Parts: sequence; structure tokens; C-alpha cells
Amino acid sequence: MAAGASRVFVSHLSGIAVFDPNGDQVGRVRDVVVMLRGQPVPGAGDRPQRERPPSVLGLVVEVVSRRRVFLPMTRVTGVESGQVITTGVVNMRRFEQRPAETLVLGELLDRQVTLVETGEQVTVLDVGIQQLPARRDWQIDKVFVRRGRRGKAGALRRRGEALTVEWSAVTGFALEEREQGAATLLATFERMRPADIANTVHHLSPKRRTEVAAALDDDRLADVLEELPTDDQVELLDELPDERAADVLEAMDPDDAADLLSELAEQDKERLLQLMRPQDAAPVRRLLSYEEGTAGSIMTTEPIVLQPDDSVALALARVRNADLSAPLAAQVFVCRPPDETPTGKYLGLVHFQRLLRDPPFTLVGSIVDTDLRPLPPESTLPVVSSYLATYNIVAAPVVDDGGHLLGAVTVDDVLDHLLPDDWREEAAQRLPEAGGPRREGVVRHGG
Repeated sequence: MAAGASRVFVSHLSGIAVFDPNGDQVGRVRDVVVMLRGQPVPGAGDRPQRERPPSVLGLVVEVVSRRRVFLPMTRVTGVESGQVITTGVVNMRRFEQRPAETLVLGELLDRQVTLVETGEQVTVLDVGIQQLPARRDWQIDKVFVRRGRRGKAGALRRRGEALTVEWSAVTGFALEEREQGAATLLATFERMRPADIANTVHHLSPKRRTEVAAALDDDRLADVLEELPTDDQVELLDELPDERAADVLEAMDPDDAADLLSELAEQDKERLLQLMRPQDAAPVRRLLSYEEGTAGSIMTTEPIVLQPDDSVALALARVRNADLSAPLAAQVFVCRPPDETPTGKYLGLVHFQRLLRDPPFTLVGSIVDTDLRPLPPESTLPVVSSYLATYNIVAAPVVDDGGHLLGAVTVDDVLDHLLPDDWREEAAQRLPEAGGPRREGVVRHGG
């Protein structure tokens, strides 16, 4: 550890970079693995004896392709200035949690435990770990808690003072908790992208995943669901009350919502569609009406649509929308009114680069590209992928027989459907594996 730094709280480790001795980044910290030593159960008779603090076994580090590996604390040489320094030796085998191991961020934060002296219930906000003198071993020594009991939604009914206590001053970590909150864990997600949050949620226990989903707001949960494997999506949606599930589906992109609903039984799908607002359910129903694996079934129904007498300045303003994905922001589609899909007559598209070359007052109708033929909605995935590759574009218009723009197929939509459902897991597994058990088999980073 750095000189003078005797303790670090685990929430401060979440997401920080891990470097080898040469300064090359290995990955980012996603959790801390500890081994609890079996605290006594409150009310079991005798006053609980002081237990040795739990050992910190290591860090869960997310490396290339979102693979999570185990980094033993014995290979951590420094925790300083918002970074972790290792010896340069890292086992690249996928991390698999063992029965005796506990994840601090995923499982300990937001738990309710009991103060030994008073019997008062408190909520865990953070955990402090400390390196033992003259050794590389680490242990939990402090617990940051808040007084006050939680309500059914996981929020504190009465916010009391926050205080830091010794590990031995609390008990109850070994007890199963039915309704564990998630507010503190969610605080560690604030600087993470939805894809990274989804990867974290994927590695939580089913019980913890459900608790986190209940605590996320609708928009954030929608973003995370879009990045999860299909099985996780279905499981989480099934755990939500029907009204909340419908709200989350409304917040998802229509194509992602349609993909998720297509995995449900027909009666469940129709029930949720009935609960959605008609204006949100309509595009989802349209997407579900197309045969699976066609352009119509995977397109987004919300591309940038402009009318021919709109200006380049307006087009650039629409492209700047931070909520748009990069493929959707790469071009605008020009149509006669109405300008919501299905639109009036489709006229053509204008690429972002062309918008940058023309004066702001130029009308998009005067610079529209009419040479690129649109795709019919029944186009198969091989046809769509060949189309994108042939014309070197990242989004293609989908137009019906009447010449109305129905939506746009983006390159990320195509990849999501060409790759297997578990492609994220498969991609990580294809990386070179280190031989031997997790604790022993290693590869060397940085020479």
C-alpha cells in the first residue's frame, strides 16, 4: 500500500483501474472477494464472542471482452491514487465464486446487521479493508453503517446517523436476508455504462439480481435489460410486477422490447402489450408481426426522420442527440409527412458527412441521396448484412411496397442477431486460458 494509507473502503475500489508494474492497464475492479468466518446468530444465548475479521481473498477484475478474473490480494502491491498496482502476474481463468466466498459489493452492502452492544439493527453502507502489517494479507476491519430500519421497498423508514464501527461490533452477516436493499450497490453503478452494469448484474445471484432490478428506475433498468443475455432478461422481467414490467418495456427501444417479448409465452406477451401505452405498444406489435430473422423484425422504428424542407442545421441538431446510438446518428432519412414511422413517401437519406459539408441553411431535400435502394421488410439477415457491407453503411432504410419508411436496420442490430444468444460469454471463453486451478494458474502481463 501507499505510505500512510492504512485502510480503503470497498466502494472506493469499484471501477478503478488495475495496472501491472509497467503501467499497462490489466482491467477494472468489479468486486472484492472475502471469506466470512461464521459470526454467531443474535439471540442464540450467550453474548457473541469476538470473531477474527474476515480475510480478503482477492479482487474480481474485469479484463478484455468483459471477462471477470480473480486477482489474489497477495499479488496486489499497491492501492493508491485511485488505482490498483499488481505484480504483473494475473490468472486469466474466468472467475467462479466458490460456496465459502462472499462478494462485498454484490452481497454485503445494503444488508441489515445488528450492533452487538445495543441489539439495534443497522444497514451496511460500506466495508473497510486493511492490510496487515509486514504482510500482504488483507482483512475487513471496519463497517460503515446507518441507523434506521428499511421499509418494504428497501429504503430507510427513518434515516439515522451514519457511523463506522469495528467488524466485531456487528453481527448477522451470516444470516440469510429475504429483502436486502440495493441503494448502496446502485451508488457504485453511477459511473458505469449500461453494458458494464449488465455484466455485474449477470454475475449476481438470482435473488440479488431481482433486488437490484427492483431498485433501479425504469429507464436505467431498460438500458441494462437491453445488454443482458436473453435468459437473464426473461428471468428479471418475470420477477417484476406486470405494471412495472410494462413500464420498463415502454422505456426500452421498440426493437429490443419486441425481441424480449418474443421469448415469452403468447398469453404473457399479450398481457404485457395490453398494459403498455397504445402509442408504445403499436411499434412493438408491428415488429412482432414480421417473420423472425427479417429486416422488419430487427429494425428500429425510431430513426431520424426529416422532411425535405428541413434545414441542415436542424438535421445536425437532431444528430447531436446524446441518446442516439452511433449507427442511428450516422444519417438522417428524408420523407414526406407524416414523419413518424410508417412515414409518408420515402425520398432518400443524407449521411452525416454530407451534412457537415453543406451550409446550415441548406435544405436536406436538395442534398438527399436517392441512389441507395432501400430494403424491403422481408429481407433476410444474410441479405441485410451483405447490403451493409456492400455500401459501407451502418444503417439501412426499410421501406414497404407503398414507399413508406418503416424503420432502419443498424449494424449492431444485425450483429446481435447473427451472433448466438450467449455471444458475450462465448467471446470471453475463446480468449487464451491459463492452465491450472484459479489460484495457481497464471499468465504474466507486461513482460
